[in-house]
Amino acid sequence: MSVRSWKRPTAVVASVLLAGSAALSAAAPATYARAHEASAALKAITIGTLYAGSGSFATSSLAQYSGLKFWASSVDKTGGVYVRAVGHKLPVHLVAYNDESSTSTATTLYDQLITENHVDILVADFGSVLTSVGIPVAAEHKMLLFDVTGTGASFFKTPSPYIVLTSLPSSAIWPDSLARFLISHKIHRVAILYDANDFDQSQAATLTADLKAAHIQPVYDNAVPTTTNNYTVLIHNIAATQPDAVCEFGYDTNDIPFLQNLAASGEHFPMVFTVFPGQEYALFLKNVGSQGIEYTYTYPTPPLVAYNHVNFGPGISSFLAAYRKAEGQQADFLTVAGYNAGLVIQKALATAPSLSQLALRRAVQSFSGHLFTLDGRFAVNASGAQVGETLPVAQFQPYHGSVRPVVVFPADVATGKAVYPAP
Repeated sequence: MSVRSWKRPTAVVASVLLAGSAALSAAAPATYARAHEASAALKAITIGTLYAGSGSFATSSLAQYSGLKFWASSVDKTGGVYVRAVGHKLPVHLVAYNDESSTSTATTLYDQLITENHVDILVADFGSVLTSVGIPVAAEHKMLLFDVTGTGASFFKTPSPYIVLTSLPSSAIWPDSLARFLISHKIHRVAILYDANDFDQSQAATLTADLKAAHIQPVYDNAVPTTTNNYTVLIHNIAATQPDAVCEFGYDTNDIPFLQNLAASGEHFPMVFTVFPGQEYALFLKNVGSQGIEYTYTYPTPPLVAYNHVNFGPGISSFLAAYRKAEGQQADFLTVAGYNAGLVIQKALATAPSLSQLALRRAVQSFSGHLFTLDGRFAVNASGAQVGETLPVAQFQPYHGSVRPVVVFPADVATGKAVYPAP
């Protein structure tokens, strides 16, 4: 594997033409992707991606990028990825730009990867915010975007041949298990606080709809800017509604100050749910402390949920050991997500009869529902949304002077029982 990395270029793309996505079978050929079509002259598979080396998304983005790089390095040690279109293995060449957590910079760089670097494969940066600007650029150039963790519901409203969500389900279905947990435990006074972005809004909307279907009206339902990092007043406002459960939907840069402010506020709620402790467990232990997350709830993801019975790539235990040995550090979910995106790309290259973008998309659809990796069951619908995975509910419970995540719902995957209300 070779990696080239650039900082933000000085040239700025003034605008991006938004092109609608046609149905998969009727879409036109790729404009900028090289038409290798089983060409024996092809020397490498070039994968273009972005990462946030600084800014609000840096922690998550760098972990995801590390996972993708580790996948590329691992396959190159075995001679590269098998490419059916050429009939043999090819090395992986990563081209990576630093978008500095800026959507305007990311827009420029997605375009540059396609039109100047002519990458064979396009991979999105972390999360819905930085992925959102890549979707119209990819569609304009008829390029398939491998979307790692951009789960916003609006990305998948219509069938599209130019996006595949690899490593998480669409955020619109994330709260289904959470809602069923609340309903089954007869928790009726629910407060919902969420960031005003598609990722968090879609979760809040689903939770609200699920609760209302069960005749539960939230006692608090409020949006805040994604840049919010002080929750003290908001916490006291929530407390005034006397909730039995508080669900805060944000990124790690929101969840951390929320939990920190809650610990300092003197307020106590019977149940508190946040999103990212289940993805970045070590980060929250470091910044919030075990007492700060004790008895709180989250969505558990690999490696907190272990998938070792796989049919492609390593199981989670083998991956964690290999990553720790090679990188000298622990992997979190976002590392797993980046690596898993590499596995999906690897399977697509081994399956597609040509390297056209539509052939790759059809290849993905052909193994959808039949691929099991360290991230669970991979399945996508016609819109490219991941529908093979579900997110259970876990609670951080005391364990040997610290805390550990215990899956508490649904019953078929539970490893323990919820402690409700929290002491």
